[in-house]
Amino acid sequence: MENRVRVRFAPSPTGPLHIGGVRTALYNYLFAKQNDGDFLLRIEDTDQTRFVEGAEEYIIESFKWLGLQFDEGVGIGGPYGPYKQSERKPLYKDYALELINKGKAYYAFDTAEELAAKRTQAEAEKKTFQYDCKTRMSLKNSLSLPADEVKQLLDSGIPYVIRFKFEEGETIEFDDLIRGHIKMESSLLDDKVLYKSDGMPTYHLANIVDDHLMRITHVIRGEEWLPSCPLHVSLYRAFGWESDMPQFAHLPLILKPDGKGKLSKRDGDRLGFPVFPLEWHDPKSQEISSGYRESGYLPQAVVNMLALLGWNDGTEQEIFSLDELVKKFSIERISKHGAKFDMEKAKWFNHQYLQQVDDDVLAQEYFKELQQKGISTSYQTVMQVVSLIKERCSFAKELWQNSDYFFVRPAEYAEKALKKRWKEGTSQVMKTISGHLHNIEDNDWAQKAEDFLMDYIQKNELNMGQIMNCLRLSVVGDTKGPNMLDIMQVLGKDEILYRLDTAIEKINL
Repeated sequence: MENRVRVRFAPSPTGPLHIGGVRTALYNYLFAKQNDGDFLLRIEDTDQTRFVEGAEEYIIESFKWLGLQFDEGVGIGGPYGPYKQSERKPLYKDYALELINKGKAYYAFDTAEELAAKRTQAEAEKKTFQYDCKTRMSLKNSLSLPADEVKQLLDSGIPYVIRFKFEEGETIEFDDLIRGHIKMESSLLDDKVLYKSDGMPTYHLANIVDDHLMRITHVIRGEEWLPSCPLHVSLYRAFGWESDMPQFAHLPLILKPDGKGKLSKRDGDRLGFPVFPLEWHDPKSQEISSGYRESGYLPQAVVNMLALLGWNDGTEQEIFSLDELVKKFSIERISKHGAKFDMEKAKWFNHQYLQQVDDDVLAQEYFKELQQKGISTSYQTVMQVVSLIKERCSFAKELWQNSDYFFVRPAEYAEKALKKRWKEGTSQVMKTISGHLHNIEDNDWAQKAEDFLMDYIQKNELNMGQIMNCLRLSVVGDTKGPNMLDIMQVLGKDEILYRLDTAIEKINL
């Protein structure tokens, strides 16, 4: 096999892309880029019964948003196309027949009803039915039937499947880059279907043939495929491709937040977080599932968060650019154990990346949002507000809830804060303060007003917390927000005093 590293991400277009799949693609991407290799996108659509309209386009759009670029594949092209398995259909049968000719596979004519009856019978006997080296000679296939009968069945067009033939008493061994050396006894394995009666290959055959023809050097995929790996290794050997067989690495699962089982869409629905990169509109049920993009996550934050779900570089570092991840990633540091999804940690990552977004970029979007709300303000004011509020937000959509008071005067005042801060006689004190603030000259008013307040409170032995919080209550409607001097500088003298005098009047009623 050529020395150049070649990996593939090969999803099935059966619905939206789970973040577990995104992480698999990410690890493939990082490994390929670190080794100056190729990252392929192959669509595995051999199961036409599960095909979902729009799923393929969704997959491609997801990776565009995440900034993970494929070097070749569906929608890109390349020297080993086509990259969609349904467009490669004619070649799979030839490979299935090659295995039959080598004695490594066989025709099976059993109907679905006959196999169902076998399973029912086994269940009644408290056993599990498996089509394998122990049972196949009692079933309807080209190993158990006379050659002339097999020929007659084939000539008459009776539906059949082609199954792989595991030899009895063999030990199948291979190395996994994450899990080490693995052994499996062939007698425990069922003779999987490789070629279906509808003329389409199963995942197992198409996957091995395509990986071989596309010169894939490393197969990095989820651990759910680990039980199938002995079959895949056996297929490489049956074809005589063992020297070109890729190295395998089976990734741990992304677990539910409580660690009990694989993370599912139901967990996201129940706990209120997305499990898909983009919002998904199911064409059949019309159900809408939330996506990271539409929930306000930045793509860099999602990539960083997923990279650390099952891998770390051995240090305390948590924030990595994509370039840093490429440099530091190693399969050796991927955990063997599942990684619990942490919704709060996902928000934390987004908060970190939001702080890196230029204020001007956020201000432009926020300015549009304010215009849509019918709020008239200057772009300069929006820039000032964004610079003050950004650190309090994990998402850009939180700017409004953290800064609405800069643009809308308070209609009411937080009841708990009023009870705690606005004592008897407070209104009179605030009136006195207002009078002094009115008399301060406009030039550099906010700084002079703050200096006056500090001095006035100290000289009159007033409670600093109570007075400043009452001023904040009057201006904001609550005790939240950045430094009061910053608020005064943004709103200006006239607006501050209007709000203060209005609050004194309303609260005094």
